[in-house]
Amino acid sequence: MTILFIAMTKRPLWFEAVALPALLRHARVTYGSAMRQALADAGYDDIPKNGLYVIGGLALGVEDVPLGQLIRELRISKQAAGQLVDTLVTRGYLERTVDEQDRRKLTITLTARGRAAAVVQTAAREEIDAELATRVGQRAVSNARRALAALIEIGRERAELEEGAANAWDE
Repeated sequence: MTILFIAMTKRPLWFEAVALPALLRHARVTYGSAMRQALADAGYDDIPKNGLYVIGGLALGVEDVPLGQLIRELRISKQAAGQLVDTLVTRGYLERTVDEQDRRKLTITLTARGRAAAVVQTAAREEIDAELATRVGQRAVSNARRALAALIEIGRERAELEEGAANAWDE
């Protein structure tokens, strides 16, 4: 009888009452804070907002990124992306070059300083990943990745539908 009473009166876990977008925001802050602190400790405390995304993305194996792709992925204006790249170039994290195949396009790559900052950023992310896996288990982390990937797919599909609907009005 005692077990039944406990089961019936057990309160839901705190995170079950929090909207998923709020959980995602706070989870992102956890990663961002850890990365920013590690970068500051290593002498890379001058990376602007969204700079972590650019440096981290380039470090994940994409050799050269067209500026147009960066603008789409960050969902910022062309002017804001240009300012971000200018700042990262000025501070020595990025190099900007003209695309050899299309001289109208600019391509960005990491410099030695950018690669070094990326190593620090990656280590901080991996530390959070390891702590997360310790707390909830690797299976839960994999399930969370699967759920987030599905959420991203939903967003992409909806964006394509909206873009298609907007283009239909132009015809």
